[in-house]
Amino acid sequence: MTVSDTDARSQRIRATVHAYLDAVAAGVAADIAALYADDATLEDPAGSEPRVGRDAIAEFYKGVEATENSTELLTLRISGTTAAFHFRVVTKAGDQTYEIEPIDIMTFDEDGRITSMRAVWAPEDMRQS
Repeated sequence: MTVSDTDARSQRIRATVHAYLDAVAAGVAADIAALYADDATLEDPAGSEPRVGRDAIAEFYKGVEATENSTELLTLRISGTTAAFHFRVVTKAGDQTYEIEPIDIMTFDEDGRITSMRAVWAPEDMRQS
């Protein structure tokens, strides 16, 4: 793989991470799921029962459709076909506001689609205001 191939792959991954954060903020499950490969896996939080396939992943993200969300990328690192990123999500549900800063670890295919996602966080990481 040449340097330009590596740069192009990194740019595709970077674009997908930004699209993911934008889609989470917009709160449309189908748009988030569309960023995943057909046979992708999702563990949110890491260690939970994996969801396998785009339909199961879309079902998981249905929860964001009933909330108002904003996202902010804090740190992104890309190595090969893997990205790890730390970000903030602020969620408004009714009169409650929640904030969490998970670290997501994603792998990607050649087209920049997410093939796996593991979200590293625990319930005690969530703050309510």
